[in-house]
Order: sequence, then C-alpha cells, then structure tokens
Amino acid sequence: MGHLNQRNIIIGVCGGIAAYKSAELVRLLQKQGANVRVVMTDGAQAFITPLTLQALSGNPVHIELLDTEAERGMGHIELARWADAIVIAPATADILAKLANGDADNLLTTLVLATAAPVFVAPAMNQQMWAQAATQENCDTLRRRNFLFIGPDAGEQACGDVGAGRMSEPADVVQTLNAHFPSRALEGLHIVITAGPTREAIDPVRFIGNHSSGKMGFSLARAAIDAGASVTLVAGPVHLDTPEGVTRINVDSARQMLSACENACSQADIFIACAAVADYRPVTVADHKLKKQGTSGLTIELTQNPDIVATIGQAFPNLYTVGFAAETQNVLEHAREKRTRKQLDLIIANDVGNNAVFGQDHNSVTIIGSELELHLPEASKLQVARTCVEALAKEYRRTH
Repeated sequence: MGHLNQRNIIIGVCGGIAAYKSAELVRLLQKQGANVRVVMTDGAQAFITPLTLQALSGNPVHIELLDTEAERGMGHIELARWADAIVIAPATADILAKLANGDADNLLTTLVLATAAPVFVAPAMNQQMWAQAATQENCDTLRRRNFLFIGPDAGEQACGDVGAGRMSEPADVVQTLNAHFPSRALEGLHIVITAGPTREAIDPVRFIGNHSSGKMGFSLARAAIDAGASVTLVAGPVHLDTPEGVTRINVDSARQMLSACENACSQADIFIACAAVADYRPVTVADHKLKKQGTSGLTIELTQNPDIVATIGQAFPNLYTVGFAAETQNVLEHAREKRTRKQLDLIIANDVGNNAVFGQDHNSVTIIGSELELHLPEASKLQVARTCVEALAKEYRRTH
C-alpha cells in the first residue's frame, strides 16, 4: 500500500491555462489509492469542465459555497473535516492573494479557512506576475502560515514568455504528497505493541522498576497507526497521551503485561515488544509498608519474571515477532544472540548506556533480521519509529 492509499485529498482548481494538468493530477492520485474530491472556482470552468474532473475522480465536483444537497447546507464544513490534505493546483496569483488576506468569498478559500488539514499550493502564472513584489509577499505570508509550496517550475509559458511560473508537473505534485504522508504499508494488519517500564511491588509504597519513559513504544504506536495498522498498545505506568486511534491497555507488572499481551495477540498479525520489562520481582510482597529495623539492611528475595516476547512467540508461532535489545555494551553482538535464542523475526538494538535513551526525545537504533542489518542514525524517536515501521513492513510483506 502506498503513502496516499485511502487518504482524502481535495484538489482545488483555479482559473488558468494550467488547469488542464489538474485532470492528470486527479488520475495519478486515483492510481495511488487516494479518495479525491475536486473543488473548482468560477474561472477554472472556463478552462476545463466539471464533467471531466467528475469522471476522473468518480465524485461530484464542488463549485457552490452553499450546498443545498449537503447536511444542514454546510458542505464546506463537511469537506473541510473530510480532507487529509488540500492541494490547490493550479494556484493563480488571485487565489494566492485571497488566501494571504484570509478571504472567504468562494468555496475554495472558505475550505482553506475551515480545515485543519495541510494546504499545498502549486503556483501557475505568467513569469512577470510571479516575480511581482505583491505576489512574493503573499507567498511569504502563506509560508509563515505553514502553507506548503510545490514549484513553480521555470520554462516556456503559454503566453510565449520564458521564466519561472509554470505549474509543477502532476507527477512532482504526487511525489511531494507521498513524501509528506507516512506509508500505508501496514494497511489491514493488527499490531500489538508494549511500551514503558513495569513495576514489581515490594510493599504498598515501593517497587522495583527502571527509567523507561515509554516514548519509543508510543512513537511506534503512532507510526503504525499512520501506516494503516490497527494498534493495541499495552502500556506500563507512564504519563503519555495515547496516540489517536490506538487502543490502550494500562498495566503495572510484568505478569499483568504478559496476560494483556496473550489476550491481544490472539487476533494480531505482528507483536512488537518495546517495553523495558523488569527481569525480576520479589518472591513475596508485603501487605504493609516495611519499616526500618535499626541500622541493619534489608534483604529481598527475587524470582525471575516471565520472558514476554519469548512466551508470546512460543504461544503464537504464526505471529511476526519483533523484540528490543536495550544494551550497555557489545550491543550488536548481544542483540544478534538474543534474536536467535528467542526466535524473533526482527530485533531492534539500542545502546542505553549513560542514560542516552531512557527519557530522551531522540534515539539511534540498529534493526537486525535474518537478511537485514540496518543502522538508523540519531533522530527524533518518532522519525526513528517511522523508519522502523517502514523496514518492518517490507520484511513482513516479504515473508507473508
């Protein structure tokens, strides 16, 4: 599945000779699996007919600001909420000026004001119009407001002039959109991810734990959702917001986490064990707060916790299983051995020495598989997670 599969894209077509390129743009987006709706200004209809764009998009073309066919007559609000992105191509000097001024005198400009989706503009105009200070100031204003520009290109224009102002080719517009959106490579798959630490109670107020913040696991959950998966996140005790669309199960101890994973993995395709699970727990848990006994120390007998990723892998042999190796020395050697010993499909190794990872916003990892060893340089944990998900998707699709 591509990055644009099932994305909702609005194409805004303005009045310029480059409007003929909009038809090809709609066709290419359809091939990418996008859901496309077209909005035309009055001027656009002088260059290309609504019927052409309706036939290519498979949806009625929107022209009027007040739509009597829409629920409560507010079609512009419904469209604004529906869109994952608005692409104005061609974007004329007039529409750039209207957008910079915040005008809402037609359907397209009103949509832009009403949407939370990113807005892309592909300018198209005479080279002198593009070079005018007023146009450039309008573009600077829009860039400060996070509008995303595609082009324009330079070359021979319909009027005979040569210079900057040609609308970028539809294939380039699609390439830019693909680069903006995460991959949909996990479309239709259910992924279970563990995140954060576990706490192993000593008494009602004390526990054995670790420094894991859960940020990497939560980033993986967000990246997997963006890639089209349905995600169950089994989270230890952390204070992080649940990514939109993710089903979250909160646990405290390793045994609680294992139980939640066993239930969730019965309907899963992929299991990612990112949590920093405590290796040991106290044999007995005091039912009251332990008091100091003079100056003597305290001895706590520990027993080993279940190995969650190995247990899940044995219980669900058809599950694609991914582990994490948080090491402080000989990182890659230990990770390779761990992947083989636990019979994991992939393992993601990272160096957690000197508190370089726990609680931080950046990470650097190495993804290791039977035919893969990919090092990812330091980047934000979300960016690392997205690259991990892309690599995971390729490996999963290769073997399934």
